[in-house]
Amino acid sequence: MELKDIDNQYNKLVGLLKAERNAEGFWTGRLSSSALATAVAIVALKIDGNVSGNALINNGLNWLLDHLNADGGFGDTIESKSNVSTSLLCYAAISYCGEDHKRSQNVLRELEKYLISQNIDLSKGDVIASVLAFYGKDFTFSVPILSMLVICGVLDHKTCVKIPQLPFELTLLPSKWYSLFNLRVVSYAIPALIAVGFFVFKTRRRHNPIMKWIRNRSIQPALRKLEKIVPESGGFLEAIPLTAFVAMCLHSSGFKDNRVAQKGILFLRNQQRSDGSWPIDTDLSTWVTTSSVKALGSQMAKVFSPAEIGSITSHLKSIQYKEVHPFNLAQPGGWGWTNYSGSVPDVDDTAGAILALLELYQLDNEDTTAIINGCQWLITLQNKDGGFPTFCKGWGRLPFDSSCADLTGHALLALTKSREILGDKMAVDLKLAVEKCVARSFGFLWKNQQDNGSWYPLWFGNQLTSDNKNPVYGTAKVAIYLNDSILCDSLEDHLKRNIGQMLTRAQDYLLKQQNVNGSWGGEIAIEGTIEESGLAISALAGKDQQACLRGFEWLESEYTNNGLRSNPIGLYFAMLWYDEKLYPLIYYIEALRRYLKYNAQ
Repeated sequence: MELKDIDNQYNKLVGLLKAERNAEGFWTGRLSSSALATAVAIVALKIDGNVSGNALINNGLNWLLDHLNADGGFGDTIESKSNVSTSLLCYAAISYCGEDHKRSQNVLRELEKYLISQNIDLSKGDVIASVLAFYGKDFTFSVPILSMLVICGVLDHKTCVKIPQLPFELTLLPSKWYSLFNLRVVSYAIPALIAVGFFVFKTRRRHNPIMKWIRNRSIQPALRKLEKIVPESGGFLEAIPLTAFVAMCLHSSGFKDNRVAQKGILFLRNQQRSDGSWPIDTDLSTWVTTSSVKALGSQMAKVFSPAEIGSITSHLKSIQYKEVHPFNLAQPGGWGWTNYSGSVPDVDDTAGAILALLELYQLDNEDTTAIINGCQWLITLQNKDGGFPTFCKGWGRLPFDSSCADLTGHALLALTKSREILGDKMAVDLKLAVEKCVARSFGFLWKNQQDNGSWYPLWFGNQLTSDNKNPVYGTAKVAIYLNDSILCDSLEDHLKRNIGQMLTRAQDYLLKQQNVNGSWGGEIAIEGTIEESGLAISALAGKDQQACLRGFEWLESEYTNNGLRSNPIGLYFAMLWYDEKLYPLIYYIEALRRYLKYNAQ
């Protein structure tokens, strides 16, 4: 490809990205429809029993019946391969909500065949052991799944004795103590711990007398706690599965009229799409907005007018948390993934917002304050191992609460670039804290880089790799962060040298993962996607021109033949897959922009 061809493609795609903004001037994106979310939503609506929800239930049921995979199972998205968890939940939903539906029985028979092929025979009672084995120590998803199977009559209520009891009484302890206990749910799943814990407790027939007394005494205080943390929208984390599980378990535990249950049902009613489906979450508007800004980088001023840039900047500042968050008591200064009330501040979105504001920075005092507050918030989240978790410091017992490379690299860049650009606007003590934090982050990345030069991401995977992990995504993301960090003059020379060594190893790994056709997938010989190919090229833009050009040739061919087709690259909430409409466009543009930057010099 000629440089002018790459430039033409860049300009064409930038036009598409501009057109994707909403009426308020920022990006909303569109998450894929989810069979799992649709299944749990229609069950929660049926349990609610309001006849006005019948049409919603029927539309959701029809959507499910229309999207059975060829092998008889269900995947998390339309493009996903079948999996046991989603197939079980869809089986429960169809049997519970579709008993009078003509097509339901045929689909249920196909589902039974699929589950038997996965060594799960519903008639033999081995379902509980199979689900628990699949999720291991993390009860965040396994116990809600099993509870819904009981609620829908797929499993007998007597089997509840085999379902682990979630210790909802522990949520009454100070939140800073949570990490001291061996809680089998991740930090952000407290609503499920309470509501599903109620259901299992009330349904089980056997109880330790002392624990029975403690839990009976804990129900009302735990309910009050749940009422305090329910967001205005009614959707916990804006997540359809989590909210639906909470609503159905509260209803089934005798708390139908509770405010949390009713707000949850209203949230679900409002989230259904016109085709009858539900996504897993309302949207990722903060993430796709900050990712769009970073994809355009220094070209933002050429693409958007000052007024448009001001609108994006104002939006980002408006959604920064200014008070202690009621859900997890997070301190002010962070950003969540969306502007809706169910969102919770997290490291990745906070780092992304800081970098976006730095890209748009106009020496404004309000912008400076927002960036500094974000940096202070990030520093407080760093774990003892030097890495960064997603939501809560110190929760390291389960994978989704552990420090991880991609979040750590993102935070490292945000802090390094903030110190670089703000200069003397950043107080001396904060500069020193940033310096120490960056050094410890580097140490974490050094220790966690694999022997082959790769890093594994936390919230993203690939369904086609043998272990569902995505080292190409993780390595590309960290490499991009490190490459941008090296450009900061304020970074110490010894760190630059060491980061350079890590970066070289990472880039060498990515070069070895390029497929024969020029694309990248989750690893070598895995079908390529626009998302992974775009990220890999961004990481290699200043390293290997020929590899990048081969990648662009594949991207152009893929775009011509299939458009900007999104793929299930996102991994969310205990192994739940999604894709996002804007990811291919954003990552493609970033690759083009970075390549043009390096080759214009």
